[in-house]
This record gives sequence, C-alpha cells and structure tokens, in this order.
Amino acid sequence: MLIAPVQDGVITQRPMSMPTARGPVTTALFRKITDLDTADDLVGLVQAAVAASADVLIDDDLQLALFCLYELHYGGIEGVADRLEWDPTLLTARAVIEDALEAALRERVAVPALPEPTSDAVSARLFALAAADSGPSVARFMARKATAKQAQEFLILRTIYTLKEADPHSWAIPRLSGRAKAALVEIQSDEYGAGRPQRMHSAIFARTLRAADVDDAYGAYLDVVPAITLTSVNMMTMFGLHRRLRGAIVGHLAAFEMTSSIPNKFYGDGFRRLGFDADATWYFDEHVEADAVHEQIAGRDLAGGLAEADPSLLQDILFGAAACLAVDGWAGEQQLSAWSAGQSALRSN
Repeated sequence: MLIAPVQDGVITQRPMSMPTARGPVTTALFRKITDLDTADDLVGLVQAAVAASADVLIDDDLQLALFCLYELHYGGIEGVADRLEWDPTLLTARAVIEDALEAALRERVAVPALPEPTSDAVSARLFALAAADSGPSVARFMARKATAKQAQEFLILRTIYTLKEADPHSWAIPRLSGRAKAALVEIQSDEYGAGRPQRMHSAIFARTLRAADVDDAYGAYLDVVPAITLTSVNMMTMFGLHRRLRGAIVGHLAAFEMTSSIPNKFYGDGFRRLGFDADATWYFDEHVEADAVHEQIAGRDLAGGLAEADPSLLQDILFGAAACLAVDGWAGEQQLSAWSAGQSALRSN
C-alpha cells in the first residue's frame, strides 16, 4: 500500500496504487497503461461491455475503468507514464463510457421546471430542489445510531472524493467568466485553505482519517468502494472536464453546497457521540460554517450569475443539481440498506 507522507500536517500526495481489476475492461485497461505493446482491443471491449451492461451506473468494471482513466488527469497512477493522459486510444475508450454514463443520467434524473434565467429565480429554484430532497439520511444515522466500525466505513467511502476535495469542480474555472467565475474562485479558495495548506479541506479530512485510524493515502481503499460511489465522483469529473457541460458542474456544486452544512453538523455530532476528539470532528465543524456561506454564493452568484450571462445553460444547471442529489441519494440508500441489514457498506473483493 502506498502511504503518502505527512509534513506539518499536510499530505504530500503521490500517484495512487493500481487497483484490482473488476472485469474484462479494467483487466485490459491496466494491461494497456502498463504494457503499451498489448494487443487488447480496448475500445472494442469497452463498447461490448457498455452494450452488455445491465446498468452502467452500478457497473463495477466500467465505473472503475472510468475512474482510473480520469485519474490520469489528476494525481496519476503509480507506474503509469504521465504522457498517457492524452493517449488517443484511452480517450476514445473513455468517451464510450462517458456517453453511456451521461445518457443514463439524463434518462434517470428528473429535472425540475426551469425558472426565469435570473439570479434570484435560479437560486430560489435550486434551494427548493435541495429542500425537497427526500433521499436517505446517512447524516442522521451517523448522528444517532452508527457504530465505530460504521463510522470508519463512512470515512472510507468518502476518501474517494474528499482526499481530492474541490478538484472536480475546479475544472470549470477557465470555462467561466465574469460573476460566475469570481464566485467559483471564491468558493474554491476556501476549499483550498485560502493559501494555508494545513487548512485545505482535503488536509483537514486526512486528519480526521488519522484520528479514526483510517489510512489517509489517496486510493488506499479503492478496491472496497462500490460502483455507485465511483459513479458519484466520475459524474463530477465528467461534468467538470467537458466545456459543454459547464452548466452541469455549476449546478452540481450549487446542490452540493446547499446540502452540506446541516448534514455535516450531524456527522460531527455522531463522531462526538462515539468519543472522537476535535482532530476527528474539525473537518465536519469547518463545513457547517463554511458551506452555509458557500451555498449562498453558489446559488446566486455562481449558478444564478451563469444563467443570467448565458440562459442556454439553464437546463444543464438544473440537470447538474438534480443529478448531484439523485446519485448521492442512491449511494446513501445502498449504504443505509447494508447497515440496516447488519452488513458492511463496503465492497468485498
């Protein structure tokens, strides 16, 4: 297992270790990125797997493949050449999975009626959408019922995004301008510690992991993270990486911030109930205050500002917000269902 060194409380991130393959696509992909002379028809395998998949949103093989393909644009994978980030075959294979993922999301996610493309109207609609979300409350379960083992599983599931918190949304910065861009940069500055590396949210979360005796190396638990959790992160990256989906990543961030403050209060209360100290709860307590501010900026200035500047993006702003709530709800439902049955929420190898 690759352990990231900690200096002055800040993780120095290294490329993640290669995970275990989950099917023919990831088997072929891992051969491709470590042995360039492989004869595997990766694109053909991906096309066949997408066609045969019962549900791409919970397909372990496809979601892990997409996650690893995206990781080439983030911190990289141990033993994989950096130049493969732009390999034409990998990009073609990635596009096949992305097309299937986007199609599945657009088919399954209900988008509310569009408001007028004004800052006030868009913000109000987004807040109403977030308030109406009736998905399963992992936060309330954590506050009242979770065991110490379940609290560790909760953290393990969150490592897949939170150890690189804010990065998927940052892809949108150069794709925006004016008021929306300024709002996004303001939010992201807070996420990255406002210039203080020890206060980066990813670094604070790593501190929580260490306090809870959970490995803080990025990707350490990738093998036990279920497909729907990978889908949640893959969706963010897909929205962020594609300029045509800039409305969706903005809507996603708005919903993400609007549904963060209160749940994080419950998470902090749950960890305190279990006897964890301030090292474990700092991350959650930080988000109670920060995200109460961020949600206003994200609703009015980011999403509302983008809609006013370009009304043609309004549909995707609402789609991104609704997709955020839907996919996170599906992931939470799977998690609570396992715990309610006395089972682990983690994937068994």
